[in-house]
Amino acid sequence: MENNDKCVRVTRQAKKRAAQSISAQLQPVNKKQMKRVVLGELRNVQNLPNEENKYPQKLVIQGSDHPQMCVSGIYHYLRQLESQEKRRPMVDYIGKVQKDVSANMRGVLIDWLVEVAEEYKLLSDTLYMAVSYIDRYMSLNVIKRQRLQLLGVSSMLIASKYEEISPPRVEDFCYITDNTYKKEEVVQMEADVLKSLGFEMGNPTIKTFLRRFTSIAQEDNETPNLNLESLACYLAELSLLDYACVKFLPSLVAAAVIFLTRFTLDPKSHPWSMDLQRGTAYKPGCLKECVLVIHDLQLSRRGSSLVAVREKYKQHQFKHVSALLSPAQIPDSFFEDARY
Repeated sequence: MENNDKCVRVTRQAKKRAAQSISAQLQPVNKKQMKRVVLGELRNVQNLPNEENKYPQKLVIQGSDHPQMCVSGIYHYLRQLESQEKRRPMVDYIGKVQKDVSANMRGVLIDWLVEVAEEYKLLSDTLYMAVSYIDRYMSLNVIKRQRLQLLGVSSMLIASKYEEISPPRVEDFCYITDNTYKKEEVVQMEADVLKSLGFEMGNPTIKTFLRRFTSIAQEDNETPNLNLESLACYLAELSLLDYACVKFLPSLVAAAVIFLTRFTLDPKSHPWSMDLQRGTAYKPGCLKECVLVIHDLQLSRRGSSLVAVREKYKQHQFKHVSALLSPAQIPDSFFEDARY
């Protein structure tokens, strides 16, 4: 009996020591003692043999350790990705593929999806991705106008699952259509879209490049120019409405948006610079056709009946940028290739 009691005491003491050890390991980290470290400055990693020989101290990219080389490499990769045929819609699918859907119907659908994204507080990336899926799907499949809205909500559902932390449920997308479509129909269309696109869902969009180009356009600013950022986002979303922009690569549309944004905010200065030309790999002359389309959208010479984007960017949080208008004409000299 005495031996049993002794064993119990020993077991309890062992458990207590183990619990204390685990508790010590799980103590909250003192943030004041934390030190941020550059990846290249990390030295020996414990418990790994031959760390000095196995892992280089610095990540070398294209013969240089400068961060800009890494950014350039990523941008080059995205430019290659956006040009892949499987990730691009057919530039003239309305007319060649679609017989019952017009460019105006497409614009109405996307204008409505802007409101859906606002209603469910979705990321702008989700909207851009959904539009990409819609255009690519309609490049491959004939669809009746009665099912166009179904394609829209199903594409938004897929994009939400791809981009959002907490995407809306299928029932939410049924509800937003006033229950025009049943849950089973949305799920079936979702499957059709995924199969048609070969499950290639991760495209670079206009928004992907706009972030990079907006940063380049503000490199001389000590603080972010919120008017420039909001106006660029507004013009980029306007471009989604117009079927004429489908033929342009997302990077080109993003560059055209920056061109028109800078022109709107400062019409007397040349909107392009050598930094932008190097950073985007586009000369101003390459942007002219796209800039003029978006300029017409901005001045309501195109798509005047589509108001969701305009109303969205009238809000204070977006600096009321939809009320900003550029001059009616853009000087031809701004599109000439020149040294700045």
